[in-house]
Amino acid sequence: MPKNRASTSSVAALLLAGYAAALASATTFIVGDDEGWTISGDYIAWVKGKTFAVGDKLVFSYPTAEHTVTEVGKTDYFACAGGNALSDDRSGSTNVTLTVPGTRYFICNIPGHCTVGMRLAVTVAAGGGGTSPGATPTGSAVGATVPPATGFVVLAAAAGATIRLAMS
Repeated sequence: MPKNRASTSSVAALLLAGYAAALASATTFIVGDDEGWTISGDYIAWVKGKTFAVGDKLVFSYPTAEHTVTEVGKTDYFACAGGNALSDDRSGSTNVTLTVPGTRYFICNIPGHCTVGMRLAVTVAAGGGGTSPGATPTGSAVGATVPPATGFVVLAAAAGATIRLAMS
């Protein structure tokens, strides 16, 4: 029986290490860089040369209530239609964590803004952290976040082991 415990603990430790490595390699992207999310931004050019991965974060900065960050499906993205929005925010600082592979679509739902180019399509790769000149790795001064401890509990439970984590 002790052999199984050691094996289970090893699996749990490997899972935990892999999870921590994925978080460490995540990248925070400031949408539009210094300009932010604006009507004059060129988001087709902004996305070029960037690789987005599961775990990366998009940060949209804009004047409160002057714009929206509205996530829509592909059809609504090309039609600049926010009526069937998946999410909609006007807070002035919208943070989106990329959680699954595939393409995510964002528009500004203020009339006329999307049609003049205020929209962003981001293709998310399966993992490994995004890369880009000027992208900020998670953990830097630009609003890095730490996931809740439940992610660790789920990993430990999946391996059948108990792991105690100290939170500071």
